[in-house]
Amino acid sequence: MLDTNKSIWKYALLGIITCGIYSYYTIYKVSQDVNVICDGDGRNTAGLIQFILLSIVTCGIYAWFWYYGVGNRLQENAPRYNLTFAENGTTVLMWMIFGSLICGIGFFVGFNVILKNTNRLALAYNAKQAN
Repeated sequence: MLDTNKSIWKYALLGIITCGIYSYYTIYKVSQDVNVICDGDGRNTAGLIQFILLSIVTCGIYAWFWYYGVGNRLQENAPRYNLTFAENGTTVLMWMIFGSLICGIGFFVGFNVILKNTNRLALAYNAKQAN
């Protein structure tokens, strides 16, 4: 059973309390869940080690690419579970980059899109597996 209770509030609060460690744990869990949910689509979401290393090498640019890719992959696989998402990778990036100019909250709005859509797909995936 996949976790269907990912929360932006938990991500932010525990990220602060753990000095960012929980934030990386969330990236790890999202990548694992997305790969399970979207298995068979011919793509793979990079895991935590690749996320960290490529983000360091590219001065953070890879992280934006990762968020964009996850947002698109979730939207593209939603119909497999009879769901539709209005938000895609572009929506996520627009919030994270330009929305951050609004009191710095844009990143959290964009990442919340990823968490919300991952939760919805995980719920549908769990229901499908139970049958």
